[in-house]
Amino acid sequence: MIASRAANADRYDGDLGPDVDLLRSEGWLRACLKRDDGGRGWGTEPGGAQAALSALRILGRANLSAARLFEGHMNAVKLVALYGHPALRRNVAEDVRNGALLGVWGADEPDNPLGFSREMDTVRLTGAKRFASGLGLVDYAVVSAPGLDGQPQLILAPVGDAPRADASGWRMAGMQATRSGRYDFHDLILATGDLLGQPGDYLREPHFEGGVWRYCAAHLGGAEALYQEMLEALSARGRTEDSDQRRRIVACATALETARLWLTRCALEVEGPDAAESKATLSLLGREVVENACRTVIDQVDRALGMAAHEQGSPIERIKRDLALFLCQAAPDAKRERAASVLVSSGRLVEGL
Repeated sequence: MIASRAANADRYDGDLGPDVDLLRSEGWLRACLKRDDGGRGWGTEPGGAQAALSALRILGRANLSAARLFEGHMNAVKLVALYGHPALRRNVAEDVRNGALLGVWGADEPDNPLGFSREMDTVRLTGAKRFASGLGLVDYAVVSAPGLDGQPQLILAPVGDAPRADASGWRMAGMQATRSGRYDFHDLILATGDLLGQPGDYLREPHFEGGVWRYCAAHLGGAEALYQEMLEALSARGRTEDSDQRRRIVACATALETARLWLTRCALEVEGPDAAESKATLSLLGREVVENACRTVIDQVDRALGMAAHEQGSPIERIKRDLALFLCQAAPDAKRERAASVLVSSGRLVEGL
């Protein structure tokens, strides 16, 4: 169903509402809650890691824009579970059981970053976030603002006020349907109980960088869909017996399986009980493997299909466009540098991470 709607949603005013409704009715939003809260622990409990990985890959194959929103929901539910006080966790769990979609909005507007001040038992927000995915669909967003010593303080804020949202600036070639734009938080008043944890908790590992395996799983799903589209196109042309095409098929297949194996280890170990901080490096390396695999598939599809791979409106062109943009998330050079620093300083093989 989601895959069949992807082409129609591929525009700046595209509507992912029916896709979110399907995820809601099928219990996928609720599944991200812990089992004690009525969920299945997808992304929030060790036993739900493999299922979470599969779900993100499946959605990535269907529509990367929908997968982006679901990954943000999974991330936000986890952050509330990790750092929210008991009353807030209970309230959020009830909202999610009733169908609420959550998100994580991290990018500040450069000249108007998010800030907050305490006033008795309330918190007053200022500033704005940009590249906020799911405008008009996300009910609550986890956002960050500088707290004590400049360390990021996580805040859970309602984001359903339409006049505060502006998607007009989202003019990227890919991921058009995510409605990623600006949200103005100026003078939004919250309770102090909407603060998640303490300043700096957001950066705690292995949950911060370690969590990149989730969006990498969506990337992998998109690349898998692209590979399937290539196979079908080559079959339709009668080109699958060609030795050059077979070489391209094998290159894609091995790259995708390598990425899947890496992500399986990342998900199971990062989300494992009492996972060490060092597991974050495993995810950073996994991100590198997944990006290389995705770029291999994009390149081989271009070589295999030629101009047909660039035909506007075709599934191949749309998936390539969405995937190429999604791979830019987030600061890949910095993530590579962090991973390299750990490898150099520790002198370990990857096996020992």
